[in-house]
Amino acid sequence: MQTFIEYRDVYKTFGDKRVLQGVSLAVERGETVVILGGSGTGKSVLLKHTIGLMKPDAGHILVDGEDITDYDEEQLNPVRKKVGMLFQGGALFDSMSVFENVAYALREHTTLDEEEIARRVREKLALVEMSGVEEIMPADLSGGMKKRVALARSIALEPAALLYDEPTTGLDPLIGSTINQMIRNLQRALSVTSVVVTHDIHSAFTVADRIAFLCDGVLCFVGSVEEARHTSDERLQRFLGGGGFHVA
Repeated sequence: MQTFIEYRDVYKTFGDKRVLQGVSLAVERGETVVILGGSGTGKSVLLKHTIGLMKPDAGHILVDGEDITDYDEEQLNPVRKKVGMLFQGGALFDSMSVFENVAYALREHTTLDEEEIARRVREKLALVEMSGVEEIMPADLSGGMKKRVALARSIALEPAALLYDEPTTGLDPLIGSTINQMIRNLQRALSVTSVVVTHDIHSAFTVADRIAFLCDGVLCFVGSVEEARHTSDERLQRFLGGGGFHVA
């Protein structure tokens, strides 16, 4: 297997709070790794390092073999075309229709003509089961629909990797299950590498090929779903039990 995203001994501190204290993880091309952990453990912080939204105090971030740790904004642009991100709140532009939201990156970063942009927008909306909503404004969408439109926008440039920041937060269990299934479907349909940050145990066990458990600034556990179910790591056991998930 070929590594697509790699975190090498990453450290990050905010004031007195040491958030990441030597995180190392290799994500293989085409797999889905879930970074699991409680609120405030640094999961989203690690995710933001992947596309240069944050810089580590020490350590290295590699994407598709490139060390992007010290890249400036201009150098990061090609990297960000390879890696799409679904932000926690969806982060849609309220003043733009669904069509304009999904088309935004295509207009900013490609030389496609309007006909091809329209075709690709329709294609991506169909992939997330949102056909026919192009002219609707974000304010008129439900939470789950916003997430799906944001997902369509994140795959518009056909990235090789997708980052998901708490994809099911704020959604009822039924809609959350739909989003989980969509993450799995996109991995299969697009052969993307995915990193999913969540504290939702059920979501983690549904979408993951491997699980990485972040606690006390380091990864206490990295392994398959089956290995996580039967872990001897007491901290992960407590976390899974505390989430109402039966390990056995």
